[in-house]
Amino acid sequence: MIFDEKTLNNIKNLSFGNTQKISSTHRNKRSNMMLNPLNLKHLNRMDESEADMITLNLEDAIAPSRKKEALHNIALFLSHMQHSNSFIIVRVNPLDEGGAEEIAFLNDFSFDAVRVAKIKTQVEVAQALTLLSNDKELHISLETKEAFENLSTLGIDPRLTTANLGILDLLTSLGLSQSIVTEGNPTIDYILSKFLVDAKIAGIHPISFMFQAYNDTDSFRQWCKREKMMGYTSKACMGPKQVAIANEIFGVTNKERKRAQHIKKRFEEESAQSNHGFMDEKYGFIDEPIYRDALLTLEKY
Repeated sequence: MIFDEKTLNNIKNLSFGNTQKISSTHRNKRSNMMLNPLNLKHLNRMDESEADMITLNLEDAIAPSRKKEALHNIALFLSHMQHSNSFIIVRVNPLDEGGAEEIAFLNDFSFDAVRVAKIKTQVEVAQALTLLSNDKELHISLETKEAFENLSTLGIDPRLTTANLGILDLLTSLGLSQSIVTEGNPTIDYILSKFLVDAKIAGIHPISFMFQAYNDTDSFRQWCKREKMMGYTSKACMGPKQVAIANEIFGVTNKERKRAQHIKKRFEEESAQSNHGFMDEKYGFIDEPIYRDALLTLEKY
């Protein structure tokens, strides 16, 4: 925990600290857990979460009258947090609805990325990058039909690393009912596929949508399995139950890791002898595309 119980109960009397959390260096991106910064107990456990990523939400879950309070809470906890295994993201409001000011305020605090809501164009990406300090990544929320159309063109700077699919807002933007978010619905499959492929074209990491029925872990598990089958490696999560499932399903199993390590070792041995295609007694034919796929698996480990 960041604060002991006594300090937490008297948090209103506490000033900003000067702690600078070390930037996250792990490569796992299986789970991205959303936290409400008005919930102090949840903020207080940021440093011991199992989530690969934590997003502190200043946008749609926070009433306008409490956004300054939420922003203050984020800054306060970040300024006293010694460490966290999670990659910490702050989700700000649209740039013209307070987001620009939120980024300017947060730049001096220690965390890993800013996620800007409702980015639609390259111009808005460029604007966000000019506001953001160079030591932080830019993430975006894809929530509009304009962003959905433009995604493959948005990768204009390597600091833009990640896009998050806000599927409910996107459906509203498209004039489609949220009731179609069911497993196997062809429209949802198309949206998931296009978002994934266009993000990859842009060189941006795609994170699939948040499943709102937190206690329906069976359905959440099925969505994770379907999305992994499609090619996803990351899922938005509402809490620890979903984090545990996402980490399990999008993780690399020992069997997958050992296979990838074997292929990497064998290909590099054969490649040194100018042989880029050969039969392996354990895994059959191995060539350069098989080797590159093994490297992708090892990058996730």
